[in-house]
Amino acid sequence: MRISRRSFLKVAAGMAAAAAVGVPASRTRRPREGFAAEVPLPAPRAGPAGPSRRWVMVVDLAKCDGCRECTRACTAMHRVPPGQEWIRVYEMRDESTSLAYWLPRPCMQCDNPPCVKVCPVSATWKREDGIVMQDTSRCIGCRYCIAACPYQARGFNWVEPAATPERTGEPYDPEWNRVHFRGTTEKCIFCPALIKEGKLPACVAACPMGALYFGDREEDAVTNSQGETVRFSALVIEQAGYRLLEELGTEPRVYYLPPRKPQYPAPPPEEPESAGGAGRAVVPTVPRKRIDTAGGVRR
Repeated sequence: MRISRRSFLKVAAGMAAAAAVGVPASRTRRPREGFAAEVPLPAPRAGPAGPSRRWVMVVDLAKCDGCRECTRACTAMHRVPPGQEWIRVYEMRDESTSLAYWLPRPCMQCDNPPCVKVCPVSATWKREDGIVMQDTSRCIGCRYCIAACPYQARGFNWVEPAATPERTGEPYDPEWNRVHFRGTTEKCIFCPALIKEGKLPACVAACPMGALYFGDREEDAVTNSQGETVRFSALVIEQAGYRLLEELGTEPRVYYLPPRKPQYPAPPPEEPESAGGAGRAVVPTVPRKRIDTAGGVRR
């Protein structure tokens, strides 16, 4: 049977309208009181389309003493059920120097997140500001995201959380993620509700050593709990920053500074300029050695 071009366009327009009717409206986010952070985030930069944000975290391993205050603050902020730690602190050892150090591991908030790709019900998704969210009210408990995450940054609720006065009657909000359900996966979400209020994430604000920095890559600025605000690019470049498992192409948004300051040979002294116009000595480039963070014992 032949069909005219005009009839085909009418049928296509009708199908598009029917599909549009079935698209759910966007969820509303309700700000509310939460874990207070004393150090505010810098004001957003206003662009042609409004404020632009791309959140990043920097962990200075030379400052971390393994106190796990970040873990306790995260657990209190989100009322994380027993058996889960959304930011884990591992005891590590450098294979080349036998140097022991501590490594906090939150969700890496990857720009190319494997968990988002495998979720069959879109219970996890990536926001424009870089945060990988988790909506446990949609989760069906298949645990594909847990298997796909190379950082083991996700947990699973095997039992029904205890009914506490704080939990009873509290509405569910993915930006706070304080209400938990049996048979669902959960993870660190960078505390988007606190960010909306201009505060640091709970883990960053609670670190007594100022080892955790958080900020906006677009603004090129990160801040720690001590109120120290530094340039993100300079901090990562000058202190040989790196990301875990970069070779997998996940593009994590959490950067690490080595547990000790890099030590390189001193550059050769500059030669004084002679009458013949001799220039300065050329400083050779010394390749930086990456710290091996593979393996580790959980504290």
